[in-house]
Amino acid sequence: MLEQAMAGAAQLLVWPAIGFLFLGIMIGIVFGVIPGLSGLNGMAILLPFTFTMETVPALCFLLGMYAVTSTADTISSVLLGIPGTAASQATVLDGHPMAKRGEAERAFGAAFTVSAIGGVIGAIAVVLSIPILQPIIMAFSSPEFFMLGVVGLTMVGSLSGGSITKGIAAAALGTLIACVGYGEQVAIPRYWFDVLYLIDGLPLMPVVLGLFAIPELLDLMKGGGGISNVAAAPGKGSGLMQGMRDAFREWWLTLRCSLLGVYIGMLPGLGAGIADWIAYGHAVQTTRKDPKFGTGDVRGVIAPEAANNAVKGGGLVPTIAFGIPGSPPMALLLGGFLIQGVAPGPAMLTTNLSLTFSLIWTLVIANVVAAGLLFFLSKYISRLIFIPTLLLVPAVTVFTLMGSWMSTFQLGDWIALFGAGALGIAMKRAAWPRPPLILGFIIAPILENALHISRQSYGYAWLGRPIVLILLAVAVLTILLSVRKTMRQTARDRAAPLAEARQMTIAEQAGSARFGVVFAAFMVVVFGFALWGARDWPSTLAAFPVAMAAPGLLCVVLAGIADWKRRDLDDGRSDPFPVRVMGEFVVWMAGIVLVTMAVGQMIALPLFTLAFLLIKARAKPVIALAYTAGVTLLLWGIFDQVIHVTWYRSWLL
Repeated sequence: MLEQAMAGAAQLLVWPAIGFLFLGIMIGIVFGVIPGLSGLNGMAILLPFTFTMETVPALCFLLGMYAVTSTADTISSVLLGIPGTAASQATVLDGHPMAKRGEAERAFGAAFTVSAIGGVIGAIAVVLSIPILQPIIMAFSSPEFFMLGVVGLTMVGSLSGGSITKGIAAAALGTLIACVGYGEQVAIPRYWFDVLYLIDGLPLMPVVLGLFAIPELLDLMKGGGGISNVAAAPGKGSGLMQGMRDAFREWWLTLRCSLLGVYIGMLPGLGAGIADWIAYGHAVQTTRKDPKFGTGDVRGVIAPEAANNAVKGGGLVPTIAFGIPGSPPMALLLGGFLIQGVAPGPAMLTTNLSLTFSLIWTLVIANVVAAGLLFFLSKYISRLIFIPTLLLVPAVTVFTLMGSWMSTFQLGDWIALFGAGALGIAMKRAAWPRPPLILGFIIAPILENALHISRQSYGYAWLGRPIVLILLAVAVLTILLSVRKTMRQTARDRAAPLAEARQMTIAEQAGSARFGVVFAAFMVVVFGFALWGARDWPSTLAAFPVAMAAPGLLCVVLAGIADWKRRDLDDGRSDPFPVRVMGEFVVWMAGIVLVTMAVGQMIALPLFTLAFLLIKARAKPVIALAYTAGVTLLLWGIFDQVIHVTWYRSWLL
């Protein structure tokens, strides 16, 4: 095996293979940093370029690009609170609060260090785990996949935010939103309200960007300084080194989450978008020493970043060994295999073993090089947190709108974005956690398909399968531990002086208890409508939304009762979004949409940038013109010439 490993390295470290690998790394960093440009998009764009390439350069070019997106996406997640890709959603929870405290460098140092470690562990896992874990992978069928998804939902729902009922209800709401459009098994549309855009379901990026980016845009539009709440940057390089020390101090957490990411990557259909949430939930559940998750705990950055990079190695295992892609990008990589005439399967472990090792070396080199490059650049990138927030609004707006637009190239993408944004604002105002909703939305198709096959194949006997029972016990234990933790926290709050308890409650909820009651009442209507709408559907179509809506409705009622009891603690000062700011935001966004409909995005977005900088940010004309020129170049160079975006067909042009 050592001889084959050296042969694989020799194939990679010669020209042009090594050149294409580094080109893929640079492209992957760009696709990771810009929200909406994911590894999947990168694979789809680069795949046609590999038709005329040799086998090793082609596959290493694709895999090198994909491997580093989960490292680069940390930048927008930490600085802007916007996930660069689906793999960095959990990083936002603690990474962005760290940036607000002036600790962006520390978050970057920890994230890039564990990203390299997780990527290397994932590569090593490919070598060691294929013969060992094949029986385990084969033991997972539809019942186990369904219950694994339930474990992920309960873990994230229970451990994100201060209310278990709100977390689980948010997860259930995410699964119901995913039910919009045609069912997984029956070609009958659900909850589509006779709107043609909804008949195929809501795309992921408008929902993700709406829930996370729109509330952050409102925060940026408040003005009043930079993203950070501190006045000056930390000492030169100190934050980066502190983050690196954090990563090595939490070596056991890094190792556990990396191995967790490897295993989740091996399970087909899950991927980094789920692994980071499960790793984050694992970190919260297993941390006993001074947990401050959700407020800027560096362990909340370490856990998901280690897992989402290790997923890449884990996902490579079923792809090369069994021809079963572990995730959608791996499916495109499998397409690259077929283009090159390489057949995945036992041959990749025997006659083509050197090619397999070339891919393993690609994972190692790509993760280490990308982490090192970003580590060097991050001390300059992190200074963005001290730039006045109003100057960041145009760039964030352009990335958010274009990231959403690339879903289907329809105006409905923007409407879905703003609809999800309104929901995200309401959830933040009512102190409902948003991460469980996203996980529920992502995992719903997997859950529904697994539930359908389980019912058809096993009846109700699948509930008694050993692995299903073990996973069910894990889900129940997660909820019980969360309940115990919440009860202990409540007891500590009651033991504190009244004024201190009052202040703590308001700070933790970050929203209005009275608005929480109103929002809970609205959610009762939503879940009730979901149950009522499913009454006439075939059982195959109705089983999943009913299974999600029923417990969701119960949790909503309990959450509303809890907020009603806390309404007296609401002092009216906890509104994170003043009416004036929301009004201005609506006017600016409506202007972008109307101008786009008239003359298209290539004119509307630069025009918005120039007008916002001059009118709202009061920037100097030379800065506003240079900024606008940069936005125009980005739209033309990246989105038009490279990605070949289908622009809106405007009235005048």
